[in-house]
Amino acid sequence: MVIAIRPRMGVRAFISTLAIFVVVAGVLLSPSTASATTVKELVRIKGQGESILRGTGLVVGLPGTGDSGKEPALARPLAEYLKNSGNSIAKLDEVAATKSVALVTLSCVIKEEGARADDTVDVYVSTLGTCKNLKGGRLILAPLMGPYKGDPAYAMAEGAISIDDDTTPTSGRIRLGARVLRDILMPAIGDTFDLILRPHFAGWSSSTQVAASIDSLYRADPLSTAPIIAKAVDERTVRVIVPQAERADRAAFVADVMSADVNTTLLRLPAMVVVNARDGSIVMTADVEIGAVAITHKDLTITTTIPPPQPTQLDPLVQRSHWSTLQAPAPSGGNAKLADLLAAFKQLEIPVSEQVDVLQMIQKAGKLHARLVVD
Repeated sequence: MVIAIRPRMGVRAFISTLAIFVVVAGVLLSPSTASATTVKELVRIKGQGESILRGTGLVVGLPGTGDSGKEPALARPLAEYLKNSGNSIAKLDEVAATKSVALVTLSCVIKEEGARADDTVDVYVSTLGTCKNLKGGRLILAPLMGPYKGDPAYAMAEGAISIDDDTTPTSGRIRLGARVLRDILMPAIGDTFDLILRPHFAGWSSSTQVAASIDSLYRADPLSTAPIIAKAVDERTVRVIVPQAERADRAAFVADVMSADVNTTLLRLPAMVVVNARDGSIVMTADVEIGAVAITHKDLTITTTIPPPQPTQLDPLVQRSHWSTLQAPAPSGGNAKLADLLAAFKQLEIPVSEQVDVLQMIQKAGKLHARLVVD
């Protein structure tokens, strides 16, 4: 395999960090350290999913980067806030010169386990108007409602905004800025319930093995004729029947089910590559292979000097190549390890965003022998 790429400079430290991520992933996902896990790490209970709360609010304290007070969308809620604070204004024109306030949209995610009153969660903030930068701003107290029209307020949000990405200063986050006002509970467990395998673990072998692991908790004799308590319904669903003797204490039964050990080597999961171009990370299982393929980067250049310079002791001839050769070992049937390709990327100082593009093209060509997940 030959890779022809013209790298961009100035990212050596970044790619070195990526290489560390890859090495650590290989260690953590090796058979010796990842042979067993629990059901809870592979599934969620059907009906218990994440909930979204949403709202709008005003960010104050901006250093002249806020919305124009001439915009009615900002002037009206700002006038209402001043009125509720005991400082009514006669006309909206009185806030026309405002540049320190921005109208924003708010959202937060309640985890699949739900939330209890007084829990705190992160709030995500984005501008709705002409505000150019939320840095230095603070959200004044604002309610967060459920996702549907007419839903009541489930939380209140307030706090200083931090900018996660300097390239998009119109979006930010208030860490633990929303306080839950009322319990947000998931559906209760009945006599039967379904476990849903998370997408990355989906497969008939996975659902069958999870069902077998749960059933083994209550079946000391594999040849017993007692009814099974768990069975695979499809590639992602395992149906669990609560035994009659356990229905008086369903919580303890569910705890046992979710803590059941699962041998991951029996799941027969496909090799996997998970990439996140936004934060520059690539994590893969150690067994990822790629077939024979030639890759040419869009910025490939070849420079020739005529006549060729003659090296001297004081001025040696240094050869720099924008080509990297990746050889597939003969016993592997013509396939090379993806780790070798990433090593070539490191040598050529290829940015992670472009590495992701190359991986996607290899997958489309049918030469990436793994499941590619792009977050």
